[in-house]
Amino acid sequence: MAIDGPAASGKSSVARELARQIGYDYVNSGAMYRAVTWHVLERGISPTDGAAIARLLETSRIDCDLDKDGSRILIDEVDPAEHLRDDRVNEEVSLVSSEPRVREILVAKMRAYANDRDVVMEGRDIGSVVFPETPYKFYIDASPDVRLRRRIAQDQRDQIAARDRADSSRRASPLIIAEDAHVIDSSNLTIEGVVGEIIGRLKMKGMKFN
Repeated sequence: MAIDGPAASGKSSVARELARQIGYDYVNSGAMYRAVTWHVLERGISPTDGAAIARLLETSRIDCDLDKDGSRILIDEVDPAEHLRDDRVNEEVSLVSSEPRVREILVAKMRAYANDRDVVMEGRDIGSVVFPETPYKFYIDASPDVRLRRRIAQDQRDQIAARDRADSSRRASPLIIAEDAHVIDSSNLTIEGVVGEIIGRLKMKGMKFN
């Protein structure tokens, strides 16, 4: 199942709660790109040096698994979870994520999650690129003002407008609304409200839950 949307739209919270309620595994694709961005910066590689980034990833060990809290990524046996929201990662993740080889490697990892399990995966190109064939696609949005307030509440300092421009204009897998995605504006909805609307749509499509 694909949950897409821009930064601070609420898609992560929605996807996590939806997965809990319907008994699926939760996968945060954004955390994977953030982990790679942290790895690139730790190695002193410029986020603009696509060739060096590609070489680094091709010689790095990237392990993805799932535990009770959702997806987890290890790079060269290191768990970068505590650094995924560092300011420097916030500032460079859109740039690193725009590198085609980065997306190629991580999309393959994302698809592997769904080989033998049911997943709710959230990101920016899940419905359009990672799982274009899934009939279950949702796009969570919110007004720029609401998203900015949410980001401030999370003590995050990345600029919403800049992230939107970077994510929507990149050449590799830009942020778009898949043609068959159901769009939900979360500006005035609680997490439970959005999840409830998604579950209602899923039931209309004939999905049955345990």
